[in-house]
Amino acid sequence: MRKLLVVAFCLLTFGTVTMAQTKMETKWHCSKPTASHKFDVGDVPDHSYTIVQGTCAATSSTNGEKTGAFTEFQEVWKGSSKNHGQFNVTMDNGDITYYTYEASGPTDVKSPASNKWNISGGTGKHKDMKGSGVCSGTRHDDGSSDWLCTGTS
Repeated sequence: MRKLLVVAFCLLTFGTVTMAQTKMETKWHCSKPTASHKFDVGDVPDHSYTIVQGTCAATSSTNGEKTGAFTEFQEVWKGSSKNHGQFNVTMDNGDITYYTYEASGPTDVKSPASNKWNISGGTGKHKDMKGSGVCSGTRHDDGSSDWLCTGTS
């Protein structure tokens, strides 16, 4: 009987935690980065580090995301790249949510792009927020990009 109660309690707790998660989906349009600084490493051809900054606008959002600003570090090695960055999102109510993200893939802008993200907190109601998800994107020749990001918080 005691084991049955423990199992029931665990299922109830897990179900409550699962139900408390909020599904998120936002479509972003990111303009060409406003700042970009590239440094050739010099050890082999086509090896460089770049730091970029830019802004994005939400074209649709299920959770009130409005605008975002990113700072990203990229390492390019021949035809592939690794990157990680910070994405600070302003919500409709003025609160800010802090995202970190990372990705790797080909440098060819015609190739599909994707990344994994985590929420590390924010301001106001988002102070202790946690979450994770993925984005898939299309990069354009002019330096802009479009993204569909999904996950839970």
